[in-house]
Amino acid sequence: MSASVKPHVVVSKCLGFAACRWNGLSIPDEFVERLKPHVNFEPVCPEVEIGLGVPREPVRVVRRKTEDHLVQPATGIDHTETMKEFYRHYLVTLNEIDGFLLKSRSPSCGIKEVKIYASTEKKAAIGKGSGLFGAAVLKDFTHLPVEDEGRLRNFAIREHFLRRLYTITRFRSLSATLKMKDLVQFQAENKFMLMAYSQKEFRIMGRIVANHERNPVAKVYDEYREHLYKALARAPRHTSYINVMMHAMGYFSDRLSKGEKAYFLSLLEKYRKGKAPLSSDLQVLMSWAIRFGEKYLMDQTFFRPYPEELLDISDSGKGRDH
Repeated sequence: MSASVKPHVVVSKCLGFAACRWNGLSIPDEFVERLKPHVNFEPVCPEVEIGLGVPREPVRVVRRKTEDHLVQPATGIDHTETMKEFYRHYLVTLNEIDGFLLKSRSPSCGIKEVKIYASTEKKAAIGKGSGLFGAAVLKDFTHLPVEDEGRLRNFAIREHFLRRLYTITRFRSLSATLKMKDLVQFQAENKFMLMAYSQKEFRIMGRIVANHERNPVAKVYDEYREHLYKALARAPRHTSYINVMMHAMGYFSDRLSKGEKAYFLSLLEKYRKGKAPLSSDLQVLMSWAIRFGEKYLMDQTFFRPYPEELLDISDSGKGRDH
Protein backbone atom coordinates (compact mmCIF):
# COMPACT_ATOMS: atom_id res chain seq x y z
CA MET A 1 0.00 0.00 0.00
CA SER A 2 1.09 3.57 -0.57
CA ALA A 3 3.31 5.02 2.12
CA SER A 4 1.61 8.38 1.52
CA VAL A 5 -1.73 7.23 2.92
CA LYS A 6 -2.29 9.07 6.19
CA PRO A 7 -4.65 8.02 8.98
CA HIS A 8 -7.52 10.35 9.90
CA VAL A 9 -7.48 10.74 13.68
CA VAL A 10 -9.76 12.70 16.00
CA VAL A 11 -7.58 14.34 18.67
CA SER A 12 -8.26 16.42 21.76
CA LYS A 13 -7.62 20.01 20.73
CA CYS A 14 -5.75 20.84 23.95
CA LEU A 15 -2.91 18.44 23.00
CA GLY A 16 -0.93 21.16 21.28
CA PHE A 17 -3.56 22.44 18.83
CA ALA A 18 -5.17 25.23 20.87
CA ALA A 19 -5.02 26.81 24.32
CA CYS A 20 -8.46 25.54 25.30
CA ARG A 21 -7.94 23.87 28.67
CA TRP A 22 -10.09 25.03 31.59
CA ASN A 23 -7.15 27.16 32.76
CA GLY A 24 -6.57 28.67 29.33
CA LEU A 25 -3.50 26.55 28.56
CA SER A 26 -2.48 23.98 25.98
CA ILE A 27 -0.63 20.76 26.83
CA PRO A 28 1.69 19.91 23.91
CA ASP A 29 2.55 16.22 23.77
CA GLU A 30 5.82 14.97 22.28
CA PHE A 31 4.29 11.95 20.57
CA VAL A 32 1.40 13.97 19.13
CA GLU A 33 3.97 16.39 17.69
CA ARG A 34 5.84 13.51 16.09
CA LEU A 35 2.60 12.18 14.62
CA LYS A 36 1.60 15.46 12.98
CA PRO A 37 3.55 14.97 9.68
CA HIS A 38 2.16 11.44 9.35
CA VAL A 39 -1.48 11.87 10.41
CA ASN A 40 -4.43 14.02 9.36
CA PHE A 41 -5.69 15.24 12.71
CA GLU A 42 -9.21 16.50 13.42
CA PRO A 43 -8.92 18.45 16.69
CA VAL A 44 -11.95 18.82 18.92
CA CYS A 45 -12.65 20.19 22.41
CA PRO A 46 -16.08 18.98 23.54
CA GLU A 47 -16.20 21.42 26.47
CA VAL A 48 -15.62 24.41 24.20
CA GLU A 49 -18.08 22.99 21.66
CA ILE A 50 -20.89 22.99 24.24
CA GLY A 51 -20.29 26.66 24.99
CA LEU A 52 -17.97 26.61 28.00
CA GLY A 53 -15.49 29.46 27.77
CA VAL A 54 -11.71 29.65 27.96
CA PRO A 55 -10.69 29.90 30.72
CA ARG A 56 -13.61 28.39 32.60
CA GLU A 57 -14.56 26.88 35.90
CA PRO A 58 -13.58 23.17 35.76
CA VAL A 59 -16.14 20.42 35.37
CA ARG A 60 -16.18 16.98 36.94
CA VAL A 61 -17.94 13.65 36.51
CA VAL A 62 -20.56 13.16 39.22
CA ARG A 63 -22.32 9.81 39.57
CA ARG A 64 -25.99 10.11 40.40
CA LYS A 65 -27.55 6.71 41.00
CA THR A 66 -26.23 4.74 38.01
CA GLU A 67 -25.66 7.60 35.56
CA ASP A 68 -22.61 9.82 35.19
CA HIS A 69 -23.20 13.56 34.89
CA LEU A 70 -20.92 16.38 33.76
CA VAL A 71 -21.25 19.06 36.41
CA GLN A 72 -19.53 22.39 37.06
CA PRO A 73 -19.09 22.57 40.88
CA ALA A 74 -18.55 26.37 41.02
CA THR A 75 -21.86 27.09 39.29
CA GLY A 76 -23.78 23.91 40.04
CA ILE A 77 -24.77 23.67 36.35
CA ASP A 78 -25.29 20.17 34.97
CA HIS A 79 -23.97 20.07 31.38
CA THR A 80 -24.79 16.40 30.77
CA GLU A 81 -27.61 16.80 28.26
CA THR A 82 -25.75 19.51 26.36
CA MET A 83 -22.71 17.25 26.09
CA LYS A 84 -24.86 14.31 24.97
CA GLU A 85 -26.52 16.45 22.31
CA PHE A 86 -23.09 17.53 21.06
CA TYR A 87 -21.45 14.11 20.80
CA ARG A 88 -24.52 12.44 19.33
CA HIS A 89 -24.43 14.92 16.47
CA TYR A 90 -20.65 15.13 16.17
CA LEU A 91 -19.85 11.40 16.15
CA VAL A 92 -22.32 10.53 13.39
CA THR A 93 -20.84 13.22 11.15
CA LEU A 94 -17.34 11.73 11.22
CA ASN A 95 -16.30 10.33 7.86
CA GLU A 96 -13.35 8.05 7.16
CA ILE A 97 -12.02 8.24 10.72
CA ASP A 98 -9.33 5.67 11.55
CA GLY A 99 -8.80 6.32 15.26
CA PHE A 100 -8.95 8.61 18.29
CA LEU A 101 -6.23 10.13 20.48
CA LEU A 102 -7.84 11.81 23.47
CA LYS A 103 -6.73 13.73 26.56
CA SER A 104 -6.07 11.46 29.50
CA ARG A 105 -8.16 11.81 32.66
CA SER A 106 -10.29 14.59 31.20
CA PRO A 107 -13.89 14.64 32.54
CA SER A 108 -15.04 15.01 28.94
CA CYS A 109 -12.43 13.23 26.77
CA GLY A 110 -10.84 10.73 29.16
CA ILE A 111 -11.20 7.04 28.33
CA LYS A 112 -9.78 5.67 31.60
CA GLU A 113 -8.65 6.89 35.01
CA VAL A 114 -11.15 9.78 35.06
CA LYS A 115 -12.04 10.64 38.65
CA ILE A 116 -15.71 10.11 39.49
CA TYR A 117 -17.29 11.93 42.41
CA ALA A 118 -20.44 11.42 44.48
CA SER A 119 -21.23 15.14 44.51
CA THR A 120 -19.88 18.61 43.72
CA GLU A 121 -18.54 18.95 47.25
CA LYS A 122 -14.82 18.95 48.00
CA LYS A 123 -14.56 15.27 48.85
CA ALA A 124 -12.40 12.44 47.57
CA ALA A 125 -13.34 10.65 44.37
CA ILE A 126 -15.39 7.46 44.74
CA GLY A 127 -13.92 5.73 41.71
CA LYS A 128 -12.53 6.05 38.22
CA GLY A 129 -13.98 5.61 34.75
CA SER A 130 -14.43 7.47 31.45
CA GLY A 131 -15.38 11.04 30.61
CA LEU A 132 -18.73 11.54 28.88
CA PHE A 133 -17.34 12.14 25.38
CA GLY A 134 -14.68 9.45 25.84
CA ALA A 135 -17.28 6.91 26.93
CA ALA A 136 -19.40 7.65 23.85
CA VAL A 137 -16.37 7.17 21.59
CA LEU A 138 -15.51 3.84 23.22
CA LYS A 139 -19.13 2.69 22.79
CA ASP A 140 -19.61 3.78 19.17
CA PHE A 141 -16.13 3.03 17.80
CA THR A 142 -15.19 -0.33 19.31
CA HIS A 143 -13.73 -1.30 15.93
CA LEU A 144 -11.19 1.55 15.89
CA PRO A 145 -8.06 2.26 18.00
CA VAL A 146 -8.92 4.69 20.81
CA GLU A 147 -6.15 5.81 23.17
CA ASP A 148 -5.03 8.71 25.34
CA GLU A 149 -1.65 10.41 25.26
CA GLY A 150 -0.73 9.14 28.71
CA ARG A 151 -1.09 5.44 27.87
CA LEU A 152 0.80 5.93 24.60
CA ARG A 153 3.97 6.64 26.57
CA ASN A 154 4.19 2.88 27.04
CA PHE A 155 5.87 1.34 23.99
CA ALA A 156 3.78 -1.87 23.99
CA ILE A 157 0.50 0.09 23.96
CA ARG A 158 1.92 2.55 21.42
CA GLU A 159 3.06 -0.31 19.16
CA HIS A 160 -0.42 -1.87 19.15
CA PHE A 161 -2.10 1.51 18.56
CA LEU A 162 0.11 2.35 15.57
CA ARG A 163 -0.09 -1.11 13.98
CA ARG A 164 -3.86 -1.15 14.29
CA LEU A 165 -4.23 2.46 13.11
CA TYR A 166 -2.10 2.12 9.98
CA THR A 167 -3.51 -1.28 9.01
CA ILE A 168 -7.07 0.05 9.19
CA THR A 169 -5.97 3.11 7.21
CA ARG A 170 -4.43 1.01 4.44
CA PHE A 171 -7.58 -1.08 4.21
CA ARG A 172 -9.76 2.03 4.03
CA SER A 173 -7.59 3.30 1.18
CA LEU A 174 -7.87 0.17 -0.93
CA SER A 175 -11.60 -0.12 -0.15
CA ALA A 176 -12.12 2.93 -2.36
CA THR A 177 -11.21 0.81 -5.41
CA LEU A 178 -13.06 -2.43 -4.57
CA LYS A 179 -10.61 -4.46 -6.66
CA MET A 180 -10.08 -8.12 -5.78
CA LYS A 181 -6.40 -8.02 -6.76
CA ASP A 182 -5.83 -5.25 -4.21
CA LEU A 183 -7.49 -7.32 -1.48
CA VAL A 184 -5.43 -10.38 -2.41
CA GLN A 185 -2.27 -8.27 -2.17
CA PHE A 186 -3.36 -6.78 1.15
CA GLN A 187 -3.91 -10.25 2.62
CA ALA A 188 -0.49 -11.38 1.36
CA GLU A 189 1.41 -8.31 2.60
CA ASN A 190 -0.23 -8.50 6.03
CA LYS A 191 0.16 -12.27 6.46
CA PHE A 192 2.75 -12.22 9.24
CA MET A 193 1.07 -9.44 11.18
CA LEU A 194 -2.38 -11.00 10.98
CA MET A 195 -0.93 -14.35 12.04
CA ALA A 196 0.54 -12.65 15.11
CA TYR A 197 -2.77 -11.00 15.98
CA SER A 198 -5.14 -13.91 15.34
CA GLN A 199 -4.45 -17.05 13.36
CA LYS A 200 -8.16 -17.92 13.58
CA GLU A 201 -9.25 -14.64 11.96
CA PHE A 202 -6.37 -14.82 9.47
CA ARG A 203 -7.64 -18.19 8.20
CA ILE A 204 -11.21 -16.86 7.96
CA MET A 205 -9.99 -13.82 6.02
CA GLY A 206 -8.06 -16.11 3.68
CA ARG A 207 -11.28 -17.99 2.87
CA ILE A 208 -13.10 -14.70 2.32
CA VAL A 209 -10.42 -13.55 -0.14
CA ALA A 210 -10.52 -16.91 -1.97
CA ASN A 211 -14.23 -16.22 -2.54
CA HIS A 212 -15.20 -19.72 -3.63
CA GLU A 213 -18.86 -18.67 -3.34
CA ARG A 214 -18.22 -15.98 -5.99
CA ASN A 215 -19.85 -13.27 -3.91
CA PRO A 216 -19.97 -9.69 -5.24
CA VAL A 217 -16.75 -7.79 -4.55
CA ALA A 218 -18.51 -5.28 -2.29
CA LYS A 219 -19.78 -8.12 -0.08
CA VAL A 220 -16.31 -9.68 0.04
CA TYR A 221 -14.86 -6.38 1.23
CA ASP A 222 -17.57 -5.96 3.85
CA GLU A 223 -16.99 -9.44 5.25
CA TYR A 224 -13.23 -8.97 5.20
CA ARG A 225 -13.51 -5.62 7.02
CA GLU A 226 -15.57 -7.20 9.79
CA HIS A 227 -12.95 -9.87 10.45
CA LEU A 228 -10.04 -7.46 10.07
CA TYR A 229 -11.48 -5.38 12.92
CA LYS A 230 -11.90 -8.54 15.00
CA ALA A 231 -8.35 -9.66 14.29
CA LEU A 232 -6.85 -6.32 15.37
CA ALA A 233 -9.05 -5.78 18.43
CA ARG A 234 -6.56 -7.16 20.97
CA ALA A 235 -2.81 -6.78 21.08
CA PRO A 236 -0.99 -10.05 20.39
CA ARG A 237 0.70 -11.88 23.23
CA HIS A 238 4.47 -11.65 23.37
CA THR A 239 4.57 -15.35 22.48
CA SER A 240 2.58 -14.74 19.28
CA TYR A 241 5.03 -12.08 18.11
CA ILE A 242 7.95 -14.33 19.03
CA ASN A 243 6.50 -17.28 17.11
CA VAL A 244 6.10 -15.17 13.98
CA MET A 245 9.62 -13.77 14.29
CA MET A 246 11.05 -17.27 14.71
CA HIS A 247 9.10 -18.28 11.61
CA ALA A 248 10.63 -15.33 9.72
CA MET A 249 14.10 -16.27 10.93
CA GLY A 250 13.58 -19.68 9.35
CA TYR A 251 13.74 -18.09 5.89
CA PHE A 252 17.50 -17.67 6.26
CA SER A 253 18.53 -19.54 9.41
CA ASP A 254 20.87 -21.83 7.41
CA ARG A 255 22.72 -18.75 6.16
CA LEU A 256 23.34 -17.14 9.56
CA SER A 257 26.33 -17.62 11.80
CA LYS A 258 25.99 -19.06 15.30
CA GLY A 259 26.82 -15.63 16.68
CA GLU A 260 24.08 -13.92 14.66
CA LYS A 261 21.50 -16.48 15.79
CA ALA A 262 22.58 -16.15 19.43
CA TYR A 263 22.36 -12.36 19.27
CA PHE A 264 18.89 -12.45 17.78
CA LEU A 265 17.65 -14.99 20.33
CA SER A 266 19.02 -12.79 23.13
CA LEU A 267 17.00 -9.86 21.72
CA LEU A 268 13.88 -12.04 21.66
CA GLU A 269 14.44 -12.91 25.30
CA LYS A 270 14.75 -9.23 26.22
CA TYR A 271 11.51 -8.55 24.35
CA ARG A 272 9.79 -11.45 26.12
CA LYS A 273 10.78 -9.98 29.50
CA GLY A 274 9.53 -6.52 28.50
CA LYS A 275 13.03 -5.02 28.51
CA ALA A 276 13.14 -4.15 24.80
CA PRO A 277 10.57 -3.08 22.19
CA LEU A 278 9.41 -5.25 19.32
CA SER A 279 11.15 -2.91 16.87
CA SER A 280 14.61 -4.06 18.00
CA ASP A 281 13.99 -7.60 16.77
CA LEU A 282 12.17 -6.46 13.63
CA GLN A 283 15.08 -4.29 12.53
CA VAL A 284 17.48 -7.24 12.74
CA LEU A 285 15.12 -9.45 10.73
CA MET A 286 14.67 -6.76 8.10
CA SER A 287 18.44 -6.32 7.77
CA TRP A 288 18.72 -10.04 7.07
CA ALA A 289 15.84 -9.94 4.58
CA ILE A 290 17.64 -7.16 2.68
CA ARG A 291 21.00 -8.93 2.91
CA PHE A 292 19.62 -12.20 1.51
CA GLY A 293 17.17 -10.62 -0.93
CA GLU A 294 14.03 -12.13 0.62
CA LYS A 295 11.52 -9.86 -1.12
CA TYR A 296 8.50 -11.66 0.32
CA LEU A 297 9.66 -10.71 3.81
CA MET A 298 10.62 -7.19 2.78
CA ASP A 299 7.06 -6.63 1.58
CA GLN A 300 5.51 -7.76 4.88
CA THR A 301 3.87 -4.95 6.85
CA PHE A 302 4.79 -6.88 9.98
CA PHE A 303 8.25 -5.33 9.67
CA ARG A 304 7.23 -1.83 8.59
CA PRO A 305 3.63 -1.31 9.72
CA TYR A 306 3.96 2.47 10.14
CA PRO A 307 6.46 5.26 9.31
CA GLU A 308 9.94 4.53 10.65
CA GLU A 309 10.10 8.05 12.11
CA LEU A 310 7.59 6.89 14.72
CA LEU A 311 9.82 4.09 16.02
CA ASP A 312 10.84 4.78 19.60
CA ILE A 313 12.17 2.62 22.42
CA SER A 314 11.31 5.09 25.18
CA ASP A 315 8.83 3.83 27.74
CA SER A 316 7.19 5.49 30.72
CA GLY A 317 6.73 2.09 32.35
CA LYS A 318 3.09 2.98 33.01
CA GLY A 319 -0.07 1.61 31.53
CA ARG A 320 1.28 -1.78 30.58
CA ASP A 321 -2.13 -3.41 30.64
CA HIS A 322 -4.05 -3.11 27.41
